[in-house]
Amino acid sequence: MPNKARYRSKIRIMVDILRVVQKEGETRVTKILYGANLSHDRLNKYLGELMSRGLVTSFDQEGLTFYSLTDKGKRFLFEFRKFERFAEAFGLEI
Repeated sequence: MPNKARYRSKIRIMVDILRVVQKEGETRVTKILYGANLSHDRLNKYLGELMSRGLVTSFDQEGLTFYSLTDKGKRFLFEFRKFERFAEAFGLEI
């Protein structure tokens, strides 16, 4: 039986975005688009939600918009990594 396509959950997509932003530091939307493998429309939706939850912030510099993690976003990723390891210890995949 062929492998079924695996779809990412909303939380997985958000974590992917947060990880790209963390890796890149202050980054532009294009890096996030490619790193998180999302369309521009979907990325804007998720970035808006992450910003409203205080996990990501944006700022303008010389007419360009940059995104970075807040302290809350960094703490979220730290705790999420702990949860991933916990789940994996029980043979669960998130």
